[in-house]
Amino acid sequence: MSGLMIAAPSSGSGKTTVTLGLLRALARRGVSIAPGKAGPDYIDPAFHTAASGKACLNYDPWAMRPELLLTNAAAAAKDGSTLIVEAMMGLYDGAADGTGSPADLAATLGLAVVLVVDCARLSHSVAALVRGYMDHRDDVRVAGVILNRVGSDRHEAMLRDALDRAGVAICGVLRQDGALKLPERHLGLVQAGEHGSLEAFIEHAAACVASVCDVEALLATASPLRGKPAQDARMLRPLGQRIAVARDVAFAFSYEHVLSGWMRQGADISFFSPLADEAPDAGADAIYLPGGYPELHAERLAGAWRFRTAVHVAAVRGARIFGECGGYMTLGEGLVAADGRRYEMLGLLPLVTSFAERKRHLGYRRVAPVDNAFFEGPMTAHEFHYSTIVSEGAAEPLFAVSDAAGVDLGNAGLRRGSVAGSFMHLIDLSE
Repeated sequence: MSGLMIAAPSSGSGKTTVTLGLLRALARRGVSIAPGKAGPDYIDPAFHTAASGKACLNYDPWAMRPELLLTNAAAAAKDGSTLIVEAMMGLYDGAADGTGSPADLAATLGLAVVLVVDCARLSHSVAALVRGYMDHRDDVRVAGVILNRVGSDRHEAMLRDALDRAGVAICGVLRQDGALKLPERHLGLVQAGEHGSLEAFIEHAAACVASVCDVEALLATASPLRGKPAQDARMLRPLGQRIAVARDVAFAFSYEHVLSGWMRQGADISFFSPLADEAPDAGADAIYLPGGYPELHAERLAGAWRFRTAVHVAAVRGARIFGECGGYMTLGEGLVAADGRRYEMLGLLPLVTSFAERKRHLGYRRVAPVDNAFFEGPMTAHEFHYSTIVSEGAAEPLFAVSDAAGVDLGNAGLRRGSVAGSFMHLIDLSE
């Protein structure tokens, strides 16, 4: 098993586009690959899956125990596939406590690193920048660079001259191309499922990468993966034996490693679409509403009577119902959309949220159940949303929360009987 990380000095350098193009180019050549995404991102993995045809797992060096990182890598590359992981942010950027950077992940798994450098405002200084990233840590191997957004032949010649003299291997040079830009919204890229011309975009990215990179030589820079996976790695326990999971463009933020971990522990999982007014499996003993964009689809959710009725029936019979972030908002009594209009949600938790009154909440979290009625043991999580809480009524708190630096953030989330939720996206056990 071997692995390669596509990283960058900073966000916005073009590593997602390069990764998508590389994945598709290799898949077209029949190369066995396994896509991965560093960090807590739940949007990019869907793009990786579309480009490669393989399920994309997250590898989070802050929120995941090393045993889970190694277990996920071994599961993804079990057939001899090469693991290709897209980094998040800059190569050495981590959580608030300074840990959990893509470099930490590369060191843990033994991934070689190819650095995507945005050269739009660089010429000879590129050598100092890249050498700094190459020499910063002895346990991280930067195998080469892909130069992105190069303006002209003259510009390319200056960059090549500087990097050649610095002893840096150039794996490819991509020119400025307005077609190599994906649309964004408040939580990141517009989701893969909403991108009407995604296939054309990926094909264009693949053609660009293949035309300027020797993709086989690039693949040869991959390093053997380090460590051995645990024979019986502990994972987040399933919510139930038969779990109905909401999945559509309003509820797309579920982690593949969590769902596959539940299935490895014997759980049966089915999917349904609240936006299509589908009811969850009537025989499910648990319902999971993951995060997403209910704030963009509040009117349709308010009118989805088959979905709403079925979830209420499940709550009456005692099924465990859990909502994360957007799912938590949907479990509440009301959601105020961007235009200020309030829409009635499921009303299973005494909560009203607003996307009209916005404030960014972002960061890693450590969460501990206030009691063991719903979860057991401390966990890691990530919070990222702009919605605010307008009001909360009487219910049990779900978690005691602290941030990555250990600052106590108080209690978060609500539980009422067999229904619970919070803004935290659960990732792994913390011990």
